[in-house]
Amino acid sequence: MLIKFTQRKSRQYVIIKRTILFVIILMISQAVNAQQQIRLNNNWEFLKQDIGSIWETVRPLTKDGPENYPIWEKVNLPHCFNMRDAVDPDINYYQGPGWYRTRLSINNPYKNGHTILHFEGAGQKTEVYVYTTKVGTHVGGYDEWFVDITQAVEDFKKTGAFTTQFKGKVPLEIRCDNSRDAETIPSQLSDFNVYGGIYRYLNLVYQPNVVVDNLFATAALDKQYHTGSIDVKATFYNPEHIKQVSGTVKITDELGKTVAATSYNCTNIDGDGTSQICKFKISKPHLWSPGDPYLYTVEFRAGEYVRKEKIGFRDFLFSDNGPFYLNGKRLFLRGTHRHEDQAGVAAAMTDTMMRKEMQLIKDMGANFIRLAHYQQSRIILNLCDSLGILVWEEEPWCRGGLGGDEYKQQARHMLTNMIHQHYNHPSIILWGLGNENDWPGDFPEFNKAKIRAFMTDQNNLAHQLDPTRKTAIRRCDFCKDIPDVYSPSIWAGWYGGEYTEYKKFTADEVKKVKHLFHAEWGGDSYSGRNSESSDKALENIRKSDGVIDTSLFNTSAKLLKNGDWSENATCNLFDWTLKEQETMPWLSGSAFWVFKDFSTPIRFDNPLPYMNQKGVVERDLTKKEIYYVVQSYWADKPMVHIYGHNWPVRWGDDGELKMVKAYSNCDKAELFVNGKSYGIKKRNSQDFPAAGLRWMVSFAKGKNELIIKAHKGNVTVSDTVSQIYQTEKWDKPAKLNLEKIAETNDTVTIQATLTDSKGVLCLDAVNWVNFSLTGDGTLLDDLGTSKGSRKLQVINGRAIISIKSNKGKSVVGVQSSGMQTVFLNL
Repeated sequence: MLIKFTQRKSRQYVIIKRTILFVIILMISQAVNAQQQIRLNNNWEFLKQDIGSIWETVRPLTKDGPENYPIWEKVNLPHCFNMRDAVDPDINYYQGPGWYRTRLSINNPYKNGHTILHFEGAGQKTEVYVYTTKVGTHVGGYDEWFVDITQAVEDFKKTGAFTTQFKGKVPLEIRCDNSRDAETIPSQLSDFNVYGGIYRYLNLVYQPNVVVDNLFATAALDKQYHTGSIDVKATFYNPEHIKQVSGTVKITDELGKTVAATSYNCTNIDGDGTSQICKFKISKPHLWSPGDPYLYTVEFRAGEYVRKEKIGFRDFLFSDNGPFYLNGKRLFLRGTHRHEDQAGVAAAMTDTMMRKEMQLIKDMGANFIRLAHYQQSRIILNLCDSLGILVWEEEPWCRGGLGGDEYKQQARHMLTNMIHQHYNHPSIILWGLGNENDWPGDFPEFNKAKIRAFMTDQNNLAHQLDPTRKTAIRRCDFCKDIPDVYSPSIWAGWYGGEYTEYKKFTADEVKKVKHLFHAEWGGDSYSGRNSESSDKALENIRKSDGVIDTSLFNTSAKLLKNGDWSENATCNLFDWTLKEQETMPWLSGSAFWVFKDFSTPIRFDNPLPYMNQKGVVERDLTKKEIYYVVQSYWADKPMVHIYGHNWPVRWGDDGELKMVKAYSNCDKAELFVNGKSYGIKKRNSQDFPAAGLRWMVSFAKGKNELIIKAHKGNVTVSDTVSQIYQTEKWDKPAKLNLEKIAETNDTVTIQATLTDSKGVLCLDAVNWVNFSLTGDGTLLDDLGTSKGSRKLQVINGRAIISIKSNKGKSVVGVQSSGMQTVFLNL
């Protein structure tokens, strides 16, 4: 938003003016674009099964006639088959066909124009019909594609059904299918769901008779970064076989000022080749970086057609056996990973959801993300450009081995589409060729030589399509010499070794390849589960000279691998790894696995069934404690967080000293407990744990109030938390209890607790519980979260779930093996 004020005005007035102008610009842009592109979000029907013939979807209906069956469900797009069943604890998630249908009002304003359906992503095989005519198919769940429905629409408008049955609208039917097929990618052995549905936006596009298919604007810099160049090329969608096109291209900066412009005239565009449009020289270009993600706009015009693309000037280098450089300066890549998955919607994330997630990643302090394990929504890439997050994006060749000719052709096609469609994003620096391709199982033959040969082909193809970026793979040692950048498997403290061995493991691996980036490290954590044992092991970990003796706290590390899954144990793993990375100048960067918990069909016995729980936030973006550990190392904005916001009850002996940790990027902090100061501590990232911000505290029995104040320069930030301290000891769980703990509008929250025979809360209980509901209400379950699952392990003796009452009466129950089931009337 750009507003220049020539006189001083109040801050409130400035904000109001900017908001008004933003709304006006948004309305204008929507009005302009309304004739060009329309999101087809509403008025859809869905059928989660196959049909006998396409005629079933459009045949006339009679009142109460048999042709009304099967019954279709009203839905909006984006929509995923598996929005609920991906984490249903009692069934396998649905893999099969599903149908969508709607009716469109189509009025293309362009003379001799074309009407296009633009799919931003649909899984995994798709067929498209206008009335009963098949107009297009696609294989692949993650790349964009389009179908020209111009002729089919014109033909249908000539039929009687257009005016009589469909009242001037055009029926559209789409079949999506995510059935298991070993000859497609990604493999069903992958540790994520292969979803079905129209789970990204679908657009109706009106366009002139010739348009750009792919616009490639290559921004480059001279060695001193004094001059930039932009090389503009294009491929055309030209069904009318027009021989020539002319128009203008201009470059504007973020203020909208034109910095370069020219006219062009392209001949011989009737073909599949790429046409040279024009070249520009830009003096003193403003560089793009994570701290200053400055974007230019390329505007391409051809008659009525306008195409705009954002670009940025940046230069990067992975030095040999050393660090990463951006624009000539060392930049440690601080990264995470992302799956396209969200509580309640699965893959069908809206742009609002995506913006919220990416902003949380940026606020955490990340400057890098690996988009796993497939091409992701264009919205995500746009956000990476504007927020300043560097990207590794990869094709979905993940696990299983190598299939036949169709398999390989799909992989080539999806790699090509990914590079063509996301070519202009300055955030992208790495094209991923595959993930865990050393994992066999889909075919009788697992031939390393053939996998190497195809990996080499894909590497060559990526460089042919885009010579400006590097290629990468993760975990396939027999192919590690093929891509430009390699990531081995290093899971110190989780899958192998102790987390105190992280630096040693990484130092060994960095010697084996020229360019190493460490993708995937971390560990599972169950949101809200805490353990007194994890930090108890860290109270005395130093020798008499103050040096850390790692052998003294490997007990804490072992708790991770032994199934503790407490947040404080995993926080310690992150804390150690992040502090070690600050002492590894030869490391280009790393990306922990993963930002958000996500669903997976192969982890049915996790504390939350069918969930990979390695995220630093839950599937609904609720922050775990680990989020703040990362933020304390990476973020610039001053912050402080007392560990334990989701640890309502601590336990121990009366008068026992307990460790209280705080995570902060400030220089110093002071802790107060029940009004008493426990002193000021200075932050030192190498003073593990919590960078020295830890205190030994004697809690009062019952309620305790903790307040911390942290200082960085002239800035002071604070945090507060309340915790109960329980000194009563408990025996094994003997009784289930159920109570209502909150009610807001039409939503009731209930809590189940496990107590021993004396009624003492069993704070270390990990029993499984199952919630059930009968009556008018709706159980808010199948969300894959710690407070949105009907079957889960209890969290420190508790389990919580919510119910939408629907303004009626219900009975909720909870059961656990070996105990009496209890009920509660609502």
